[in-house]
Amino acid sequence: MLKRDYDGQNCSIARALEIVGERWTLLIVRDAYLGRRRFDEFQESLGISRNVLAERLARLVDEGILERVLYQERPARYEYRLTRKGLDLRVALTALRQWGDAYISEKPPTLLRAKADKRPVIAALIPADQPHLRVDDVEVVPGPGR
Repeated sequence: MLKRDYDGQNCSIARALEIVGERWTLLIVRDAYLGRRRFDEFQESLGISRNVLAERLARLVDEGILERVLYQERPARYEYRLTRKGLDLRVALTALRQWGDAYISEKPPTLLRAKADKRPVIAALIPADQPHLRVDDVEVVPGPGR
């Protein structure tokens, strides 16, 4: 089991994994990118138990990745929206999807593309001073052959 303290280490990967490294957590974030907002939508999509989903959503809210927003007062009902911190996970999730498409999947299930010109978008390393697409500049669509 991984230690939860990192004395003598400066590893952002290990620290990030403490927050988002659990399977359901990243799948909830993925579903939020796909437009799911409500507890029942996440549960139906993922097939996750209600208590595990409630735990993961609460953790994502506590970490500032999602925010709870009241959408109905009586009875009180909330939806979950990605914060800026959550939206910034898109590059990491895109890189994981690309890796899975290249080495695991038979056919990519979705494609990330630029809204402006509809060209496919990939996660890539670029010089810090170079222009790049913002999260709001891309959309998820069905991949080729679907």
